[in-house]
Amino acid sequence: MHVSDFDFSLPPGAIAQRPAPRGTARLMTLDRATGAIAHRSVADLPSLLRAGDVLVLNDTKVIPARLFGTDEKKRRTEFLLVSRVSENSGNSDGELWRCLAKPGRRVKTGRRFFFEGEWVAEALAPGVATGAKGAYALRFTKQGNKESSLLEALSSLGSAPLPPYIHRPDGVADAQDRLDYQTVFAREPGAIAAPTAGLHFTEAILTEAAARGVTVARVTLHVGIGTFRPVKSDRVEDHRMDFERAVIPEETAAAVNRAMDEGRRIAAVGTTSVRALEASARAHAGRVAAGAFETDLFLVPGAEFRIVDALLTNFHLPRSTLLMLVAAFAGREHVLPAYREAVAKGYRFFSYGDAMFVS
Repeated sequence: MHVSDFDFSLPPGAIAQRPAPRGTARLMTLDRATGAIAHRSVADLPSLLRAGDVLVLNDTKVIPARLFGTDEKKRRTEFLLVSRVSENSGNSDGELWRCLAKPGRRVKTGRRFFFEGEWVAEALAPGVATGAKGAYALRFTKQGNKESSLLEALSSLGSAPLPPYIHRPDGVADAQDRLDYQTVFAREPGAIAAPTAGLHFTEAILTEAAARGVTVARVTLHVGIGTFRPVKSDRVEDHRMDFERAVIPEETAAAVNRAMDEGRRIAAVGTTSVRALEASARAHAGRVAAGAFETDLFLVPGAEFRIVDALLTNFHLPRSTLLMLVAAFAGREHVLPAYREAVAKGYRFFSYGDAMFVS
C-alpha cells in the first residue's frame, strides 16, 4: 500500500490557528457502511450517541514540554521533552529525559545547557536512554536544590508543545494556548501533544451525554512524538510507530467488556483512545484488560477493529498515520471523498480544527 494513496489537496488557509469556542466547532458525520455524509455541530454529539453506548476519553494531560536553553556560548537551543527515563535506570543524580532538539547539531556529549529557574542539563553520550527516533539523552539538575522536580517546574519553565503548523510569534505558545491545548477532563500528566478530538468537549456536553444513558469511561495514552511523526517511507508497511505509554483502569475494562457482551457500542474519542483499546484487545484475545502497557500499534486499511464501533476525530494531515487509522476504520473509499467535501465546505483542519463523527 502506497503512502501516496492517503494524499489530498489542502489549502494552507484551512489549517486552524485558533480553536472555535469549546463545544461549537463544526461536525461532519460519516456513515462508514455507506459513506453518507451530513453536517452538524459538536454540540449535537450527545444526540448522535445512544443509550448504552460507552464513550471512551483519553485523559492524558499535556505537559509544557517545550523549553529553551542556552549553552556556554550563549546560543539558544529549543528542546522538546519526549519522555522521562525510569528512575530505576541507574541514574540517581538528576532526572534523565529523552529530548528532541533544534538545532540538534549543538547537542554534543558533555555540553551543558542552562535554563530559567537554575536548571541545567548535560547531554549524555549517543545511545544512552534511546527510545524515540532522533532523540537525545539529557540529565537535568537544579542548582542548589536536589528536591525539585523538573515536571513540577515546567508550569513556569516550559510552554505548550504546539504542532509546527500552528504559528505563534517566536514559535512559542501563548497564555491562551495553555488553556485551549488541554481537554477539560485531562488529569494524568505525560503527553507532549493533546488528544485533539477531546478538545471539543465541555462539561455540559459530557453531562448531557450521561443524562442520555451514555457511560463515560477513561483510558490514558500519553501522546508522544510518534503519533505525529511524518511517514517518510514510500510504502505504508515500512513505517514503524514509536512506543507510547498507556493505562486502562479496571472500571473502564469492565464497562467496555460488559458493553461488548451486551451488544452495545463503544465510541472512542480520538485515535489515541482507539489505539489504547485495540492494542489491549490484541494482547488479550479480543478483550480489554486493565493495566499499564506500551504500544506501537499502527492501524492501516485491512486492520480488524475488535472493540471500537464509533469514532470522534479531527481532520488530519495528508499522508499521516492518523489519516490511515481513520481510513482503516471507515474505508479509504469513504474517508478521502469526505475530506474533499470538508475542504470544499470550509471545514477547519488539524489540532484546533473541526471534527468528524464516524459510525
